[in-house]
Amino acid sequence: MMGGSSTGGWSRLGDVRSLEQKAKAALNEGKRNVFISFATEDMAEVNLLRGQAKNDNNDIEFNDHSVREPYDSEQAEYIKRKIAERINRSSITVVFISKDTAQSKWVKWEVEKSLELGKKVVAVHSGKQFGAAEPKWVSEHKIKTVPWSKLSDELK
Repeated sequence: MMGGSSTGGWSRLGDVRSLEQKAKAALNEGKRNVFISFATEDMAEVNLLRGQAKNDNNDIEFNDHSVREPYDSEQAEYIKRKIAERINRSSITVVFISKDTAQSKWVKWEVEKSLELGKKVVAVHSGKQFGAAEPKWVSEHKIKTVPWSKLSDELK
């Protein structure tokens, strides 16, 4: 005699396939998976801008790995591996620059890892003009810098 549970397994498998198809369809619709890099000090401002961007343009999905660990901590190698995986899955890296960015070894590493993985990198800042000195690696790697309000143009 057949129990109801055997068909239950098949319907769940169907659900998984359906989800996979929906996920692929969403990817094909051009949903941009953006890795965002920023200094911990800028988290509040980045979250505000991220929320604003989601309202303006719902085909952007931000992905970050906020790191509070010191760059040279025991966890650093594990964290770098995890961040590299996220960067690899993204289509572009956006680095938020502020007066605190140049001091962040994590941001510099994330940008260099993104470039090493062949990702486009765009630097953004709040306001119309960037009011501080850009980190050296922005010009060294010829990274384009735009105001946050113009970011969606760079993601197309």
